[in-house]
Amino acid sequence: MICVGIDVAKDKHDCFIISSEGKVLANVFTIQNSMEGFGYLLEKIRACSLPLDKIKVGLEATGHYSYNILGFLLDNGLDTYVINPLHTNLYRKSLTLRKTKTDRVDARTIAAMLMSDVGLKPYTDTAYHNEELKSLTRYRFDKVKVRAKLKSSIARLVCILFPELEKLVSSLHMASVYALLDEFPGAKQIAAAHLTRLTHLLAESSKGRYGRDKAIEIREAARQSIGSVTTAKSLELRHTIRLIRELDAEIAEIEQVIQRIMDKMLSPITTIPGIGYRMGAMILSEVGDFSRFDSPDKILAYAGLSPSTYQSGQLKNCYAHMEKRGSRYLRYAIFNATKFVCLWDPVFAAYLARKRAEGKHYNVAISHAAKKLVRLIYALVKSGEPYRLAA
Repeated sequence: MICVGIDVAKDKHDCFIISSEGKVLANVFTIQNSMEGFGYLLEKIRACSLPLDKIKVGLEATGHYSYNILGFLLDNGLDTYVINPLHTNLYRKSLTLRKTKTDRVDARTIAAMLMSDVGLKPYTDTAYHNEELKSLTRYRFDKVKVRAKLKSSIARLVCILFPELEKLVSSLHMASVYALLDEFPGAKQIAAAHLTRLTHLLAESSKGRYGRDKAIEIREAARQSIGSVTTAKSLELRHTIRLIRELDAEIAEIEQVIQRIMDKMLSPITTIPGIGYRMGAMILSEVGDFSRFDSPDKILAYAGLSPSTYQSGQLKNCYAHMEKRGSRYLRYAIFNATKFVCLWDPVFAAYLARKRAEGKHYNVAISHAAKKLVRLIYALVKSGEPYRLAA
């Protein structure tokens, strides 16, 4: 068996090749992050191996830096292992007490991990092509996060310019309210607005929900408002509303592409009540190839949802905190999906109620339900069967 360790960087990669007997076949050498460099690596691997040799190539999960070389290795039929940097770090520390970390050392460490066969599983071509869905779900996650921050800014600005408005509408984040504030960004401007224009604006943007009565109510409140008159804040409010509208359009476009991919996948995960295509896509893309995991517990550990353990002598941890390591996106998706499943599925609702009756905090009870949900998802994906409610 031939083991190849690659330490990935932005412009170059350090590589090390060793046999399963511990013989160094190629000491640490550097290749450029280019097609020429990739080709040189492939030639080097072939020169160090025989046709019947099993070749294992390992590299750390370094985000987008490893994406291109990973695709190249998979396209050339090499068994490639993507290793968690935390795992590599702990393994390197177990080999020596010295604080030595360099790219050359990391390449050797990765090769040694492959040679010791520490329960690693190869990265599949399916998982690599699943990266498109992962990119989309993460891109949407970041966009939604930015939009949430902008919505907080809307609430702050309205509190300064027209604080009474929040009590007159069900939510500040509606198309009708945004249309109103975009044209009249402040109590002074609304108070001076013509009633006919105000009525037409609200009726059109709310699709008939608000009419003349609401326009009169809002204008009268504006005339009595304690809101400040500030050009700077009014300008910021209008610009923030426009940014939110742009983000709404972008998020909708991303969601359309995600839904098209999910429609092709026909995954049974969306048959679980409470899991839609967006949250389902996030879970599937972050887990990737389910065959990489021997059990649902491995997925929980990958998401950082497993309880931490500390025991020394007579001391044992009386309250096990969640590890919160691994994929934060997967942890977010599973935790939030569980909340919705507990609302829509009677089995999970009863399970959550039972945990709450035991005196557990809501978030602790949800974490228990999350473990149950992961076991269900694992079973459905493995079998390919849709979810059926218990009779």
